[in-house]
Amino acid sequence: MNDLKKKSVLQRMLDGVERIGNKLPHPITLFAILALLVMIVSAILAPFNIQVEDPAAEGEMLTVTNLLSGSGIEYIFTSMVDNFINFAPLGVVLATMIGIGLAERTGLISAALRGFVMSIPSKLLTAGLIFAGIMSNVATDAGYVVLPPLGAMLFAALGRHPLAGLAAAFAGVSAGFSANLLLSALDPMLGELTSQAAATIDPTYAEGMNNAMNYYFMMVSTIVLTIVGTFISEKIVEPRLGSYQGEVQQESPELTSPEKKGMLWAVISFVVSAALLSLLIVPAGAPLRGEDGAIVNSPFMSELVVTILILFFIPGLVYGIVTKSIKSDKDVANQLSDTMASMGMFIVLAFTAGQFVAYFSETNLGTILSVVGADLLDRWEPDGILLILGFILMAGFINLFIGSSSAKWAMLAPVFVPIMMQQGYSPELTQMAYRVADSATNIITPLMTYFAVIIAFAQRYDKNMGIGSLISVMLPYSIGFLVIWSILLIVWMLLGIDLGPGSPIHYNG
Repeated sequence: MNDLKKKSVLQRMLDGVERIGNKLPHPITLFAILALLVMIVSAILAPFNIQVEDPAAEGEMLTVTNLLSGSGIEYIFTSMVDNFINFAPLGVVLATMIGIGLAERTGLISAALRGFVMSIPSKLLTAGLIFAGIMSNVATDAGYVVLPPLGAMLFAALGRHPLAGLAAAFAGVSAGFSANLLLSALDPMLGELTSQAAATIDPTYAEGMNNAMNYYFMMVSTIVLTIVGTFISEKIVEPRLGSYQGEVQQESPELTSPEKKGMLWAVISFVVSAALLSLLIVPAGAPLRGEDGAIVNSPFMSELVVTILILFFIPGLVYGIVTKSIKSDKDVANQLSDTMASMGMFIVLAFTAGQFVAYFSETNLGTILSVVGADLLDRWEPDGILLILGFILMAGFINLFIGSSSAKWAMLAPVFVPIMMQQGYSPELTQMAYRVADSATNIITPLMTYFAVIIAFAQRYDKNMGIGSLISVMLPYSIGFLVIWSILLIVWMLLGIDLGPGSPIHYNG
């Protein structure tokens, strides 16, 4: 009876999350509403002549700019196209997806994931699945489609509960979304928004930031989350699921001969491409080094998008040619066109989000809010650790209702990056704290884009699997990742280790 009561309470809570989340507008609509609210709020506050000192220009005062005044309306009309074009993540995301999209559509990403998992000894299968899930994030959403069903299939073949394999893979792909040994499309996407927000306080500091700002922490996080996820899988989730009594449908995830040959040549092309690119940065005086031979503050680091594009495009092209999924330049063009077509939602989102971000900056509301917020924090005098933990919990809670990582950061960065900077914490740290929160709660919100897909995969093995039952399976991962990952970040802060190349913990403006 107690178990039934506990489940009913959990189910009611999850139903509440789903109900509230479903009432929220689509992110595209949400940004349009936010842009409209910024206009209205600016018109309401402007007559009060609120003033704060400009953090980016000592001695100068900022006031609220009324966007519904004559000059404000002129700005809205004349800036709309520029606001869209200059939305920080737009160009970097679309450029990155040219390379990643080709590698995904030729089948290289799927083959690489399957080949890696199939090569792992059975004793290391759980760890391998979680690790592969984390690494799959370089290919955006491919991991969601490939790894959970593959994990279930492999666990079933070994006589283990298939849902345990599905859960381990899902945890790696989704809850470990911001950990990786490589940079992905998400890094420049979030990094551009962070730099843009930091520029409102210190434009010079923002110019020196790079999109690999969280790389060191991400690499260590990959190992830590793999260990934590393996422990949770084998000590908590799998024992709770028990033995599987259903029928097992055997499918072969083995690579075919053309796929193996394609993989071999793709690896060779990757190594050759990486070696040639290294000639542009490693030798002294190389063209992509910065002033005085700097590597951190260099064209190479500031334009990592181009490197990511090349290192995915060339192996994807070679794989497609070898496996004959690419037979002519028309096939390449069609696959790239399909990739860009799949980005249609993001492009429209960039339009409305671009207006909101630009209006927020033009009205000075973001800077004024950050100065007032920083002043309140100064009076409260919170411990730095409590401040970061509070931000992580808040961002993790918001993630239950708004799924898009870039959409949430476009809303949060203009406010919290400046506030944290005025408290002495770097934009890089604020971004990493956000990424921890945003990743860890992905697997327990029904509003996550692929949540329904995972349920469909799970129902192959348990027809009664629903929202509540899936979340009950994934909740230990979410809590474990959030707690351990937060502790890791706090320890990192206390040790004062850079989060990435030239990316300190503290901001000394």
